[in-house]
Amino acid sequence: MPQNQRPQEIPIKANDEDLKGRYANALSISHNESEFYLDFMLLLPPAGQVVSRIITNPGHMKRILAALEENLKIYEKNFGKIEVAKGPQGEGEIGFKTN
Repeated sequence: MPQNQRPQEIPIKANDEDLKGRYANALSISHNESEFYLDFMLLLPPAGQVVSRIITNPGHMKRILAALEENLKIYEKNFGKIEVAKGPQGEGEIGFKTN
């Protein structure tokens, strides 16, 4: 992009329900050759529920990972080290994991 050209600004719309957000205490990540699937879940034993599914391509997944790492570094610089949380049922197979 030429130096004197500004990046295109894209207006983002969101409805009120989406802006409220959804709480998740578990994540399942799976993929195929062309897409990554991120299933954010709320586990309240004895059951769980997928609260949001994000589908993205591998290139965007790499950008998401870099953005998360950068933001974690900034957070820890400002607020201190984050300890890894135990899963909702301790150290079992349920919780944030990859497949």
